[in-house]
This record gives sequence, structure tokens and C-alpha cells, in this order.
Amino acid sequence: MSVGLREDSNQAPLKYEIPRPVVAEAIVNAVAHRDYNSNGSVQVMLFPDRLEIINPGYLPPELSIEKLKKDHSSYPANQLLAESLYQAGYIERYGTGTGEIFRLTSESGLKEPVFSLEEGFKLTVWRPGLTGQVTPQVPRKYPASTPQVKAVLELCVSPKKREEIQTHLGLQDREHFRKNILNPMVERELLSLTIPDKPKSPKQQYVTTKKGKHLFEDID
Repeated sequence: MSVGLREDSNQAPLKYEIPRPVVAEAIVNAVAHRDYNSNGSVQVMLFPDRLEIINPGYLPPELSIEKLKKDHSSYPANQLLAESLYQAGYIERYGTGTGEIFRLTSESGLKEPVFSLEEGFKLTVWRPGLTGQVTPQVPRKYPASTPQVKAVLELCVSPKKREEIQTHLGLQDREHFRKNILNPMVERELLSLTIPDKPKSPKQQYVTTKKGKHLFEDID
């Protein structure tokens, strides 16, 4: 957001770098479609190059990520909540919100948003004037957690479950482990999932990638 000068009134004009309706629609969508059987939370996180809205939800079998880019039928996880949001004016028409996000970002000259289904449902909206790479280049030294990352890369030369990795590191807090170590390593392609089509599978394991092995050699 940029703030202008008070030339014409006593209130300075505001210009949002990401259209305000895009952010509002993304948050309403996350609240309406999240899985309310989960203890997870809706998260809104701002980074130098992007805005991420994450919720512990999923896509119903009737929809795909491609279908989200245009108007489609709506399948809310909580019909009563969706109806309340509609009656309150937060939802204008069912099934049009995600398509509106793509339309407004395109009109603003922003890079196309990205939906992903890893560890819940995530929408990434790119900020203007930036490359918008989902997976940035990995630095020669992984920030802050090099000893832990090194230990994970070494352990996962053969596939390991999340519980095995966490126990190996001696960490008790599963959420902290996922958010600050495991997920970033997967996002940066240092680890890969043995069952990528079912990230929440109870049989899921993690294995060090070729990229991870190169980083491990650099850390050594």
C-alpha cells in the first residue's frame, strides 16, 4: 500500500499494491471453506514478494485447481456459515470468488495467483514488481537452522516418516517442526514426498532430494 499527499482533502489517498477486494475475498473464502474438524487456523502471511492465505481445508472432488480460475459451482464445507456470510454481504454470488481473484490481479498487472494443496489449502498472491518464484534459490548456507537441516538431510537419505525425523531432532512441538523445518525444506525441494499426490497420507515419508544432497555436501 502507498500513501499519497493531502492535496485535495484532509485525508491522504491510499493505493493498494494488491487490490483490497482480492485480499478480502481470499480471507472470506478461507473462512467459509476451511475444515472445521481441524484444530488448524486460517493464516495470513505477508512476505517481501507475496501474500499467502492458508486454511486447513481441501478441495471437494467436484472441483480442481483449474476450475477455480473461473466461475464454478460452490461446495462449501459449512453450508450454514456460507449462507450467513452471503446474507451479511461478504459473499456476493456463490462460486465466483476465486475467479474474481484471478480477474482483479490480472487487471492490476500482477503475476497470476497460485493455489496449492500442501498441508491444507494455500493461495499465493504475488506483490507487484517482483519475480514471484514459488521456490527461491537455496543459499549456500541454509538460514538459522543449518545443524538441524543437516541432520534431517543426512537421516532422510533413506525415506523416513515425519515422526521419525522429529524424534531424531529431539523436538516435541509438531506444529513448530512442520512450520519451521519440514515444510520449508519441502518447499525448497531439499526433501520430497514419497506419496506426492496424498500429502496427508499416514504412509507419507520424506526423502532427501538431489538438491538436498548437494546442499548437504556444501554444509560439510
